[in-house]
Amino acid sequence: MNVLKKLQIILEMIKFEHTIFALPFAYLGAVLGSLEVNGHLPSWGQIGWITLAMVGARSAAMALNRLIDRHIDAKNPRTKNRAIPAGLVSVPFVWGFVVVSFALLYLAASQLNDLAVKLMPIAVFFLVLYSYTKRFTWTCHLILGIATGLGPLGGWVGTTGQVDLTAILLFVTVALWIGGFDVIYACQDVNFDKKEGLYSIPVRFGIRNALIISSLMHLGTAAGLISLLLLTQLQLWFGIGVFIALAILIYEHLIISADDLSRLNTAFFTMNGVLSVIVFVFTMADVLL
Repeated sequence: MNVLKKLQIILEMIKFEHTIFALPFAYLGAVLGSLEVNGHLPSWGQIGWITLAMVGARSAAMALNRLIDRHIDAKNPRTKNRAIPAGLVSVPFVWGFVVVSFALLYLAASQLNDLAVKLMPIAVFFLVLYSYTKRFTWTCHLILGIATGLGPLGGWVGTTGQVDLTAILLFVTVALWIGGFDVIYACQDVNFDKKEGLYSIPVRFGIRNALIISSLMHLGTAAGLISLLLLTQLQLWFGIGVFIALAILIYEHLIISADDLSRLNTAFFTMNGVLSVIVFVFTMADVLL
């Protein structure tokens, strides 16, 4: 198998196309930070390096997760056909991909500013830590939220070279959104996780209570988005985007229940990605119009 074929398999394994759904909140952090601190939009150069940093970070994190969880994935009927347990790509090759992805993250951070480089080890720490947490704590969903929330925080730092309370608010908002969604997503593996001695909120509290906890986390997301509307220069168009995003969150919680998780599928996951795109598009509409 040639290198390009192996690379194609890895990109499919990590769902590289979903990177587009991780980027909008990083761009949101970059735009809000630059407007609040610098008084203007970020440069195309900054946007380019932030894009490469996010691609590197997400690619490394997803590939690393597949590596660390490969033995668990091999036992789980839902994941046993993933590339590594199925033998479609070798462990050393995926490790090489992880190293290159982290190198890309470092290169991009170094082209932004000193604070971005200094904070990069923190991001790497949480990206690596998440894959191990379900082995010892049910708070694993929060760790994933933190790791993902560092994306918009990184976008903010990338264009401003500093962190302030608005940046922290954006970080917490995204962290709660991702963490709440991951709680829902973990419900489909609750029986397998119990059997394997793995930890999650659904395992610890049951599916019904897990869905309540997820709803509370997404209430925190709603509060964060509304606070951003009130505390920043954003006005009508951003408010419309927030309204649509909250409607999506409500709809997600309405179409699933403890008795029926049948619609917890790829479409459900994609809908979360669309949420981030909508918030960013309406943010830009607000800024430009």
